[in-house]
Amino acid sequence: MKTPGAILLLSCYELGHQPLALASLQARLREAGYQPRAIDSAVEPLREEEIRAARLVAISVPMHTALRLGEALARRIRAVHPQAYLCFYGLYALLNADYLLREVADAVLGGEYEEPLLALVRALERGEEQPRVPGVRTREQAAGAWLQRPAFVVPQRHGLPELQRYARLEWNGQYRLAGYAETTRGCKHTCLHCPITPVYRGRFFAVPQEIVLADIRAQVEQGAEHITFGDPDFFNGPTHALRIARALHREFPTVTFDATIKIEHLLKHRHLLPELRELGCLFVVSAVESLNDEVLRHLHKGHSAADAVAAFGLMEEVGLTLRPSLLPFSPWETLESYLALLDFFEERHLVEQVDPVHFSIRLLIPPGSALLESEGRPAWLGELDEAAYSYRWQHPDPRMDHLQERVAVLAEEAAQQGEPPVETFFRIKEEALAVYGRSFDREAALRRYGEPRRPPRLTESWFCCAEPTRGQFGSCRSPANPRQSAAAASSDCCGVGH
Repeated sequence: MKTPGAILLLSCYELGHQPLALASLQARLREAGYQPRAIDSAVEPLREEEIRAARLVAISVPMHTALRLGEALARRIRAVHPQAYLCFYGLYALLNADYLLREVADAVLGGEYEEPLLALVRALERGEEQPRVPGVRTREQAAGAWLQRPAFVVPQRHGLPELQRYARLEWNGQYRLAGYAETTRGCKHTCLHCPITPVYRGRFFAVPQEIVLADIRAQVEQGAEHITFGDPDFFNGPTHALRIARALHREFPTVTFDATIKIEHLLKHRHLLPELRELGCLFVVSAVESLNDEVLRHLHKGHSAADAVAAFGLMEEVGLTLRPSLLPFSPWETLESYLALLDFFEERHLVEQVDPVHFSIRLLIPPGSALLESEGRPAWLGELDEAAYSYRWQHPDPRMDHLQERVAVLAEEAAQQGEPPVETFFRIKEEALAVYGRSFDREAALRRYGEPRRPPRLTESWFCCAEPTRGQFGSCRSPANPRQSAAAASSDCCGVGH
């Protein structure tokens, strides 16, 4: 197992950034004396000779799209090299364990995967044909998420594709190389639709400051001028987060960053936001989801529609851009509340802060979702489609399902053609009003809206809790990322590298 390439680590999709799930696992294995080969199949080919050289193949599946691509890759690996021991690790591995173990996998791991996977490697090295390792689920052994604090090591990004192959920061008409880091793992919040909830159950682990900074330092050496903090909530531990942001700014005062922060934390910790801006924060992503309080209540989001509106005002006062992620198609959203959502962004002149695909996002309910514990078996819920890694469901109002399909097509086509987001937004509004039975003068609306702004953004967006659109998977097309398909931009959940 210590032969170079005997362990093959694969990533299929991590939202357009260099995969931390490979870098962290590669570092732990190399520290233990192994020489894994790490390949990000989203941007580089996986050759047959690399498959044949592997005794263990570990596929990272932190989100729905990654699992779609990962299963297809696993079936190819099985055909080329049937003797390879094949495992999946990450949020979606554990949620879909029954299906994966029956169809293609020898093992699955969830939670803090580095130590269990290292133990699995050692068991295979000892010649165990059916290894029984704590934290590793197999056909012979049940196991839940491994939630013991890991032995953190500095992620090793050597050998991964260069940062130029990934999404970039677009700001003031220029593109800057972007890196990615996490200050925490897991999340202390338990939003019912989030795939992190059934795995971590409200637990999170703070990554030591020196580990985070060393990882960022290595990416800056590669040319990174911007860092995305991809924690599910950067303010899981606000004191910890601010210490890291301050240290980053001291060492690299020209490096900017963005972070994901819950609406309730933006309001609770509003006194920290001016400093966040001064330290180089350009924008904050927040899972607004909806402006319908009934939806927010069902999702246990921890904020109200009024809170979200207040957060937009607060961020504007502070001078930070708030980029919301939305979940506008759920069983509790109505056509009227969807139209009100569109009106809000138009009237507040916030359209440019939302990637159009967010207006198409449909709720994804994976196996084991905490939402099922809360909702039971409502009339709108269908059967589990194991091969799609989700429960099927139909909206009580059939118009909403029709509208979601149309909006998804509009958003995909617009992204492929490079259409300005404001123009796409008004196409979406025209479609929604047509479903409602009202006419709409799109050209007049564009003129009233005025000159679009260009707030800072990444060229590949963050998506939350969505069902696959039109059966296609990949990631969103962007000027700096022409390799990718827009089709699956609406197919991801908020697992970001865990």
